[in-house]
Amino acid sequence: MDRIVQRGSLVVGVNQNAYRVGYRDPVSGDLTGFEIDIVREITRALFGDPSRVRFIAIDQSDRVSMLRRGQIDLAVRTTTMTCENWRDVAFSTEYYTANQRLLVQQGEPATEIEQLNGRRICAATGSTSITNIPTFNPTAIPVSAPDVIDCLVMLQQHQIDAISTSDILLMALAAQDPNTKVVGRPLKQQPYGVSVAQTAPDLVRFVNGVLQRIRADGTWTSAYTHWLTPILGPPPPPPPARYRP
Repeated sequence: MDRIVQRGSLVVGVNQNAYRVGYRDPVSGDLTGFEIDIVREITRALFGDPSRVRFIAIDQSDRVSMLRRGQIDLAVRTTTMTCENWRDVAFSTEYYTANQRLLVQQGEPATEIEQLNGRRICAATGSTSITNIPTFNPTAIPVSAPDVIDCLVMLQQHQIDAISTSDILLMALAAQDPNTKVVGRPLKQQPYGVSVAQTAPDLVRFVNGVLQRIRADGTWTSAYTHWLTPILGPPPPPPPARYRP
């Protein structure tokens, strides 16, 4: 953390294409959304000024390499805390609980992934969701794209039949394209955490302290209400902190 303090700013990898989660405001061009608010709270706690952050838009597949090379200090980009991901990076405690589901075109009769035998299902390259698809339907054809927004374009062009990723991202896509709908049961829970290099345990502890504060003082709920309630409904309780032994 000394290096960050000496630099005078936090460098964070984020999404710029996830509506209401991490995206560029079409008027101002500024990055904004639920995850961006979380980053600004971490920055505020570190420097007393939420603006002392440099955002870098990254693909999910670049997150690990950029953390390891020190190009970013944190990644806050809808990253699931799986055992596989824990082998590559350290994580904060959970800041959002997602569930993998499906997005299809309006008029698509299939409502569950088991009904998509032999059909093409898209998810982001390097994501947990893309690796989960064969588990839910071994006959489905996984199609990877740099970002789920690219999956949406492919769905609109009828190059794929469905998108499968977290509900928070699917609801954001559906809000942008009313010709689509989110369907099906939750397939797998996806707990999101802030990604940190494994060589920075002090930074993990600091981020955990910030997350604990925003759970307790209502900041998390306020951010959820502002950004996510329009697409997901009323806020649930913040995910409780669970620490690794």
